[in-house]
Amino acid sequence: MVVTLAYLLIDVRPRPNGGSWYGYTLGTIGVLLILWLTALGLRKRAMTSGRWSLKAWTSAHVYLGLSLVVIGTLHTGFQFGWNVHTLAYVLMMLVILSGIFGISVYAVIPRRMSDNREQMTQMQMLDGLRAVDRQLHDSAQPLPQREAAIVQRSLEQDPFGGGIAARLTGRYPRCATAQSFEEIRRSTGPRPDVGTDPLEKIDALLDRKMAMLVQLRRHLRYKAMLEIWLYIHVPVTFALLAALTAHIVSVFFYW
Repeated sequence: MVVTLAYLLIDVRPRPNGGSWYGYTLGTIGVLLILWLTALGLRKRAMTSGRWSLKAWTSAHVYLGLSLVVIGTLHTGFQFGWNVHTLAYVLMMLVILSGIFGISVYAVIPRRMSDNREQMTQMQMLDGLRAVDRQLHDSAQPLPQREAAIVQRSLEQDPFGGGIAARLTGRYPRCATAQSFEEIRRSTGPRPDVGTDPLEKIDALLDRKMAMLVQLRRHLRYKAMLEIWLYIHVPVTFALLAALTAHIVSVFFYW
């Protein structure tokens, strides 16, 4: 609010810009803020309490980072071009936007992850999936070759393969378990009870495995959403520091 009012009230000729005394003032404040905000990565290694606790530092990191939207924009004087100065501004905005995304997911995703896990850890969910696979392997032994091959496809394929796109969307269109389940279901029909027919037991096990895969894939999707923004936020922060250095050097070199 203060910097905005000052920008509107101070008479800078011929127009407000980063090269005016007010522009240099905002630029200095912005650089100091960026350096302090970057120090959060080092600050995380020290656990303290009270006013300088990591929680308080992180909270300040969020609010001061958002203030850079105003400070940085007013520093430019709304003068943009194909140069290192605008590049530094664009990188700063990318860092801020990725941070906003991080704040958003951390406000929602942890609760969803907790509800989805149903008081189980990721390792426990994986152990349960492996137990079902062992039962599928044993139950497929007396099956004819064709049906056994169908079950084997489910056991051999990595159910979490598909890359980062599959991890973030939770969609696995080539899932061998889903395909095996559909083929076995066509042979058994919709039977709710497991009888003596080995195919019926396979059907029930594949149905159970599908439900477990849905739960695990949802868990991994939430986990990826909590992590993916950092793969943008951190590298772009270093790129910002490099562009900021070039911006400062070029300004004082020509100045």
